[in-house]
Amino acid sequence: MKTILVVDDEEAMLSLVRDALTLAGYEVLEAAGGAAALELEQTHTGTIDLLLTDIVMPGLSGPDLARKFAARRPRARVLYMSAFNVVDFAHHTISVDLGVPILTKPFTLDALERKVRELLAPSPFARPAGGQTDTTIPKETR
Repeated sequence: MKTILVVDDEEAMLSLVRDALTLAGYEVLEAAGGAAALELEQTHTGTIDLLLTDIVMPGLSGPDLARKFAARRPRARVLYMSAFNVVDFAHHTISVDLGVPILTKPFTLDALERKVRELLAPSPFARPAGGQTDTTIPKETR
C-alpha cells in the first residue's frame, strides 16, 4: 500500500483529500501545515511515497516543505495543490519548483486520484531493487 502525506492549512480541504485518497486505497498521513508535516515525516518509520502539499500556507510554504522533505526522502514524489496561479506566487514571494505537477483548486476527486495514480505508477525505466539488470540473452537471439 502506498503512503501519501497530505498537507494543507485548510481543515476542510485536508479532510476531503484524506477521505478521497483513503477510499482509493492509499494510506494517508495528514498535517495542518509545513512544520507539522516535517515533524510527522521524522517520526513516521515507514515509507512515504508522495507528498501532496498546498503551496501557500502560513509559516513554511509548500515548496520550502518539499525541498526539506526531498532532502530526507529523495525517492518520494511531490504534488502541489493550490488555488493560486503562477502570477500569484510572485506576489507571495514563493518560488515554485518547475517540473513539480500542480493540481489547481478546485479540482475534482477523479482528477486528484488520476494524478496521484499517475505519479505513483512504476516507471518503465526503473531498475530492479539493488540496481541489477537482467543481462541474460534469450536463446532465440543467440
